[in-house]
Amino acid sequence: MASGILNGGPLLRAGFHRGRTPCRCRSLSPSPSPTTSAGSCSPWAAPTPPRKPWPSAAASSSAPPKPTGPPTARAPTSSAVTATPSPCGGGASATAAWPACKTLPGRDAPAAFPPDDGLGVVALACELPESSGSPGTRRSLDDLARQLVNDYAAAAMSRSTIARVLRAADVQPHRCRYWLNSHDPDFLDRARDLSRLYAQALRRHGRGHLLLCTDEKTGMQILQRLHPTRPCRPGAPQRREYEYVRHGTRCLLASLVVATGEVVWDLGPTRTALDFANHLLHTADRCWGCRGLTWVVDNLNTHYSREVCEVLALLNDQAPRPGRWRTAAQRRAYVAAPGHRFRLVFLPRHGSWLNQVELFFSVLARRFLRRGDFAGVEQFEERLGIFLEAYNAAEAHPYRWSYRGEVRVRGVPFRRQREQEQQGRAWCHRRPLRWSRTLYPPRPYHRATG
Repeated sequence: MASGILNGGPLLRAGFHRGRTPCRCRSLSPSPSPTTSAGSCSPWAAPTPPRKPWPSAAASSSAPPKPTGPPTARAPTSSAVTATPSPCGGGASATAAWPACKTLPGRDAPAAFPPDDGLGVVALACELPESSGSPGTRRSLDDLARQLVNDYAAAAMSRSTIARVLRAADVQPHRCRYWLNSHDPDFLDRARDLSRLYAQALRRHGRGHLLLCTDEKTGMQILQRLHPTRPCRPGAPQRREYEYVRHGTRCLLASLVVATGEVVWDLGPTRTALDFANHLLHTADRCWGCRGLTWVVDNLNTHYSREVCEVLALLNDQAPRPGRWRTAAQRRAYVAAPGHRFRLVFLPRHGSWLNQVELFFSVLARRFLRRGDFAGVEQFEERLGIFLEAYNAAEAHPYRWSYRGEVRVRGVPFRRQREQEQQGRAWCHRRPLRWSRTLYPPRPYHRATG
């Protein structure tokens, strides 16, 4: 039977006709010589002269170059393989023998780490490097893995497991941000009162009372590049010259109307108490038809100077009282008196981020100052005036203020919030809620003409 198969007998010729799938034959015993593919096994090859059988094998077969049947796994020596007869007449391992070839998992395989180990990793990552005896000032993932290996040896987590635990807990020990602590004991109360003013700004605007956020943007550099800027092209961004010529600085005093988003500004080289007093007069002149004005300012000493007190006394139709403005506390109490129609409201200490004019300063820096190239002071002032006029005419809008003067506690980590928004499981969604769409409709950026 074996000689008939090897010598191209009727079984071989019947099983390897053109266009038919060859059968898989199993070798009865391993051969020390390398296995070769016979040309007669190919479905597209012509019959070749008969070959002599190998002396080292009782029976052999030649397999096709690309088998079409299911792959056969290499079983370990201890596994038992069941041999089933092949359609060609030889012994072959059938699909039924496949479960017997699989190696079962060992009983001593490492199990998952308990939750306490994950909490220990998070607690270690949240400690300062100095408290754990680390010589560096920055803790990385490699440092955590090295310390855990030194402490727990073989029972320690791997680097990838530590990364997964920290990612799930939204802990990033390699990152750092600046933080400014406020020493104002009434910070939350004053922030809550200011947020209430922001919420009532639109209703007070209908009654003739305006709420304005005022601040100074100092140190605006007037830079001129030594070579012209190259515009962007397909595949290449815009390119600016690194070297520049500095033509000085300018200071911008701006007041943002909370209800409309319009900006009243004054530009000059300084920001003294007299400059701020003149800016208050300029703002009152632009809003002359209003019954009252309230400016939100920070705690700079130029905001409650003697000149500011005189201006507010003039606007409130009161006689100047220099004898009652001797100390800073007296001047501060006078300019912030709640009974005045024109008065100031001071921010909490280290709470300049509560001033909405800082949002406009961010727009100004990104859209005008960051890529500026000015030939001189005159050109800078002219172009800045054109930009501010265009902003008030077409882009001024009230900002949506979401802070309510309370301590914010998030239940969703920052890194996982976007993933949960896309899956529809977060507390907020990309589409605003119905009440939000009603109170804050989308602003028409493309206004109709004519």
